[in-house]
Parts: sequence; structure tokens; C-alpha cells
Amino acid sequence: MKVSDILRIKGGNPPFTIEPYSPLVDAVQTMADKDLGSLVVMEHDELVGMLTFREVIQALMRNGGALGETTVRGAMDDHPLTCSPETALDEVRRMMIDSHARYMPVIHSRQLVGVVSFYDVAKAVVDSQNFENKMLKAYIKDWPSDKA
Repeated sequence: MKVSDILRIKGGNPPFTIEPYSPLVDAVQTMADKDLGSLVVMEHDELVGMLTFREVIQALMRNGGALGETTVRGAMDDHPLTCSPETALDEVRRMMIDSHARYMPVIHSRQLVGVVSFYDVAKAVVDSQNFENKMLKAYIKDWPSDKA
């Protein structure tokens, strides 16, 4: 299974983005309003960072519990992990586990085509295992008898 399979299952909704010089409070408002765990930070149609609730919490702690005048650039991860639609699911899972990443932008030909979450990856793995289990149970059920 590849990242493109996950994106196909998720549907064609474009990822939510924000510009790096936007106020962090605007990003938090968008995340709260849309029930999002992340925003992709784009500048001139280029990926420049990723903002997740982890970075927001870290910014809050640095600022004594207030967002103040902090911009998205001041809080974002400016070196997010990325993958392509052709990246294997097992590789994405390994990358996310190794780096504790919960969200990964998907880039194709320097264009943002989606975001996969750790939830998306886990769901794909569970669905794949459930399908395999059903196939094995069907095979065992139809196992030929030794008695002839």
C-alpha cells in the first residue's frame, strides 16, 4: 500500500494551509473552528513548515501561556517530514514513529497534494490486517477435508 492509496480513500479535500506571517492566534482559531490537528504552512506556493497542536503548546509555554504577537513562523516546524504519493505505507509509518510526527505533508512535483496523519496510517494498517484476516478465515473454512 502507498500514500496515494490513503489519499484516494480520504477523498479529494485539499489540506488546510496558512501563511507563515499570519498571527498564531488566527491559526489556532482556524484549527479550533475546523477541528484540525495541523495546518500546512505555505509561502509562494511552497511548503515552508508545519504547524500542529504540539508547536502551539510549545509557543504557549515559551510565552507564559499567551500567544501574544507570535506569528505562525515563530511557532512552526520549519523542517517537516514529507513524503510522496509513491512512498510505501511501511516507510511512512517508520518515519512517523521515528520522529514522533503525527502529520506528514504529501508532495508531488513540488506541489502539496495532501496530508496524511498517524490516524490515517494506523487505520490503513488495521483495515489491511482485517481484510487479510477475513481472507485467511475464508481459506481455513474452505480447507479440504483429509477424509475421502
